[in-house]
Formats: sequence, structure tokens, C-alpha cells
Amino acid sequence: MVAELGHELWIGDPAEIRAREPRRQKTDERDAEHVRDLLARGQFPRIWVPSVEERDARQLLKYRNKLVQMQTSVKNQLHYLAMSQGLCRKRRLWSAKGRAELEALSLGPWASQRRQELLELLEGLEPKIERLNEAVKAEAERRADCQELMKVKGVGPVTALAYVLTVGPVSRFRNSRALVSYLGLNPRQHSSGGQQKLGHISKQGNQRLRWLLVEVSHSAVQHDPELRRKYQRLKFRRGRSVAQVAVARHLAVCLYWALRQASQTPPPVRTSGSPGSAVVDESPSRV
Repeated sequence: MVAELGHELWIGDPAEIRAREPRRQKTDERDAEHVRDLLARGQFPRIWVPSVEERDARQLLKYRNKLVQMQTSVKNQLHYLAMSQGLCRKRRLWSAKGRAELEALSLGPWASQRRQELLELLEGLEPKIERLNEAVKAEAERRADCQELMKVKGVGPVTALAYVLTVGPVSRFRNSRALVSYLGLNPRQHSSGGQQKLGHISKQGNQRLRWLLVEVSHSAVQHDPELRRKYQRLKFRRGRSVAQVAVARHLAVCLYWALRQASQTPPPVRTSGSPGSAVVDESPSRV
């Protein structure tokens, strides 16, 4: 609300603010003085805050994600009703033939009512999700950074827009390792006494973006032969889940460098007639 009124809003990292205060006493007056001192010294740990438009675009992705989850839940319930009668068609259940077989199943009164209402709910969700997909595609095509990310094989408008809105300005990450840690794709570590022990990923980041990167890894493996070999090698050694997370981390790094290269200004192109040195001296003239 403060930002919408035209004021510049600063939000600090609470963990770093508290870590820079050595005293054990905590009161509102001490906290206010501590924040004031950090601002005066230029040491306030400011964090990135998305704009009003970016927060509204996040609502678009969240709304679409919720509807997709509802659609998946409805399909799973219809699969259950079909398999309870010995009908297992998997994806073919949603074809015209599979839909006719599902509606022709002989069920009890309440099961028939459940099937009918679930089918009506599914028919109502599909056009809504399609409209949201078109809105996400239009928003991604409007942004230059999303267009750069969609050049990566397997990355579509949903993943590109979610990546841009979650990561923000890529310049705030000093390297790709910081970005991987921000997304929670780095392994947990407990090393001491010369012994290194790594665990599962930390998951200290945006859960929706991690899920999207894992989903994109399936299509990226099919389009990129080198990435497919890496996936198959890790799958043989560590299992499918570990291989999928490793590919998701690889994609996160690739998208990071795509944004970094797109944000850097290209050097001036020298032509054949360009002088080898500057014509005008850049040093200040003395009068």
C-alpha cells in the first residue's frame, strides 16, 4: 500500500539485521535505533521487492497453478471410478472413445452422480485454464527477458515467466551458485573435521519454481542429446529422482546465464575505417 501511494519502500533482511546487533536486549526503541544506524552507515541489508505489476503477474501464475491442481484432482477421481470397474485407459481415457466408455460404466446412484458432477467440473475448468494459458503467453511475449529464456530447449511461457518474476534482476546474484542456493536446489551440508557430508536439497526457496524446473527437465532431456546422456548416467548411478533434480539445477544455471548475457551491453563493433586509438583525449583540459 505504501508503494502504491508513490513512496519508495525498503525492506531489509531480518536475519542479517538481527545478526548485526550484538546486544541481547531487544526492544522497539533499540530496533528503531539499530535500523537508523544501519541506514546512516549505508549498511542496511536491503532485499529486492517486486513491483505492483510483477506481484499482479504472480497472481496470474498462482491462479493458473491452483486451477491445474484442481483439474488434476478431478482427473484422478475419474480414473479411480474407471479403474474400480476394470477400465484402465490412462491418457486415452480423455479421448472421445475413452470418454464414451467412462460414461457407459454401470455405477451405483451416488457413484453415477459423482461421475456426472466431476465431468461437468472438468468441462468448466478446461476453458478457464486455456484462457489463463493465453494470458501467460501474452505476458511472456511482452517481456524481452522471457523471450530470451524461451530460446532454451524445453522452456515455455509458464516457466519463463515464473523464473523472471521469482528471480527478479539477475544482477543481484554474484554467480550461479548463489542463484541455485536462492532456489533451494543446493544440497544440505554438514561438514566438520575434514569430513564432508552432503544430503538432500535444502528446498529453501520458491517451491512452485522448483516444481516447474523439474517438470521442464522431462522435455529438455528429450530435446538435448547431451543433457539426455547426463540424465541417463545419473539415473543409472543415483536413481531417477536425483537425476531429475540435477537436470533441474542445470536448467536453472542455463537460464541464469541466458539472462546475464542478455543484460550485458555488447561491446562496440569496430569497422575497417575506425581509428585504432581515441581521437579526443579523455583527460581534462587545463586552462
